[in-house]
Amino acid sequence: MNSESLDFLTSLLGHPPHDKDLWLEALTHGSTGAARDYQRLEFLGDRVLGMVIAEWLFQLEASDEGRMSQRLNALVSRATCAEVARAIDLADHILLGKQAREDGGKDSDNILGDVMEALIGASFVAEGFDATRDLIRRLWADPVAGKAGQAKHPKSALQEWAAGNRRRGPEYRLVERSGPDHAARFTVAVSINGVGEAEATGTSMREAETAAAAAFMQRFG
Repeated sequence: MNSESLDFLTSLLGHPPHDKDLWLEALTHGSTGAARDYQRLEFLGDRVLGMVIAEWLFQLEASDEGRMSQRLNALVSRATCAEVARAIDLADHILLGKQAREDGGKDSDNILGDVMEALIGASFVAEGFDATRDLIRRLWADPVAGKAGQAKHPKSALQEWAAGNRRRGPEYRLVERSGPDHAARFTVAVSINGVGEAEATGTSMREAETAAAAAFMQRFG
């Protein structure tokens, strides 16, 4: 681990990391060919993040289960994790193989979001739950205070629009998949019979479908 990444982690945690190998693992992408990469820690961090945000929303809001679930899904989404990662300049410290770097891996929502979750997993292992909850609450303060998840999800809005206009439900289809696995791009079209069609591109099928639904509503809604 270089000195810049060590300083980054020290600033993030408030003290030097105790287990440097663990944190190095959290920052390492599989394209490096290293024996251990961030995937196991990402798996753990995803669950810890969901628990912390769910507890936080339960304390903050008197909303029903459906509204809290909507906000939870938005706040733990890959897009929000990538947004948080960009806010702390995490990309500067991710270890990527040569091809992944050339393919723009450091600006990929998939990679940024995954490494952000891996850091949370590493914090849970090294620092424990309470310290990790404090870290998440600090990093997610702006998204939680903002409107993430408060507006109706575009796919739900489109489904309701179709029903309200006595149309069959929207149909989604994959138009194109491009790029390498670690920086894939998906183009999806959504159509409603008798109305029209809209396309959008994202770093996952879900992201592309959401963007396509939003584009459809902007054009026809």
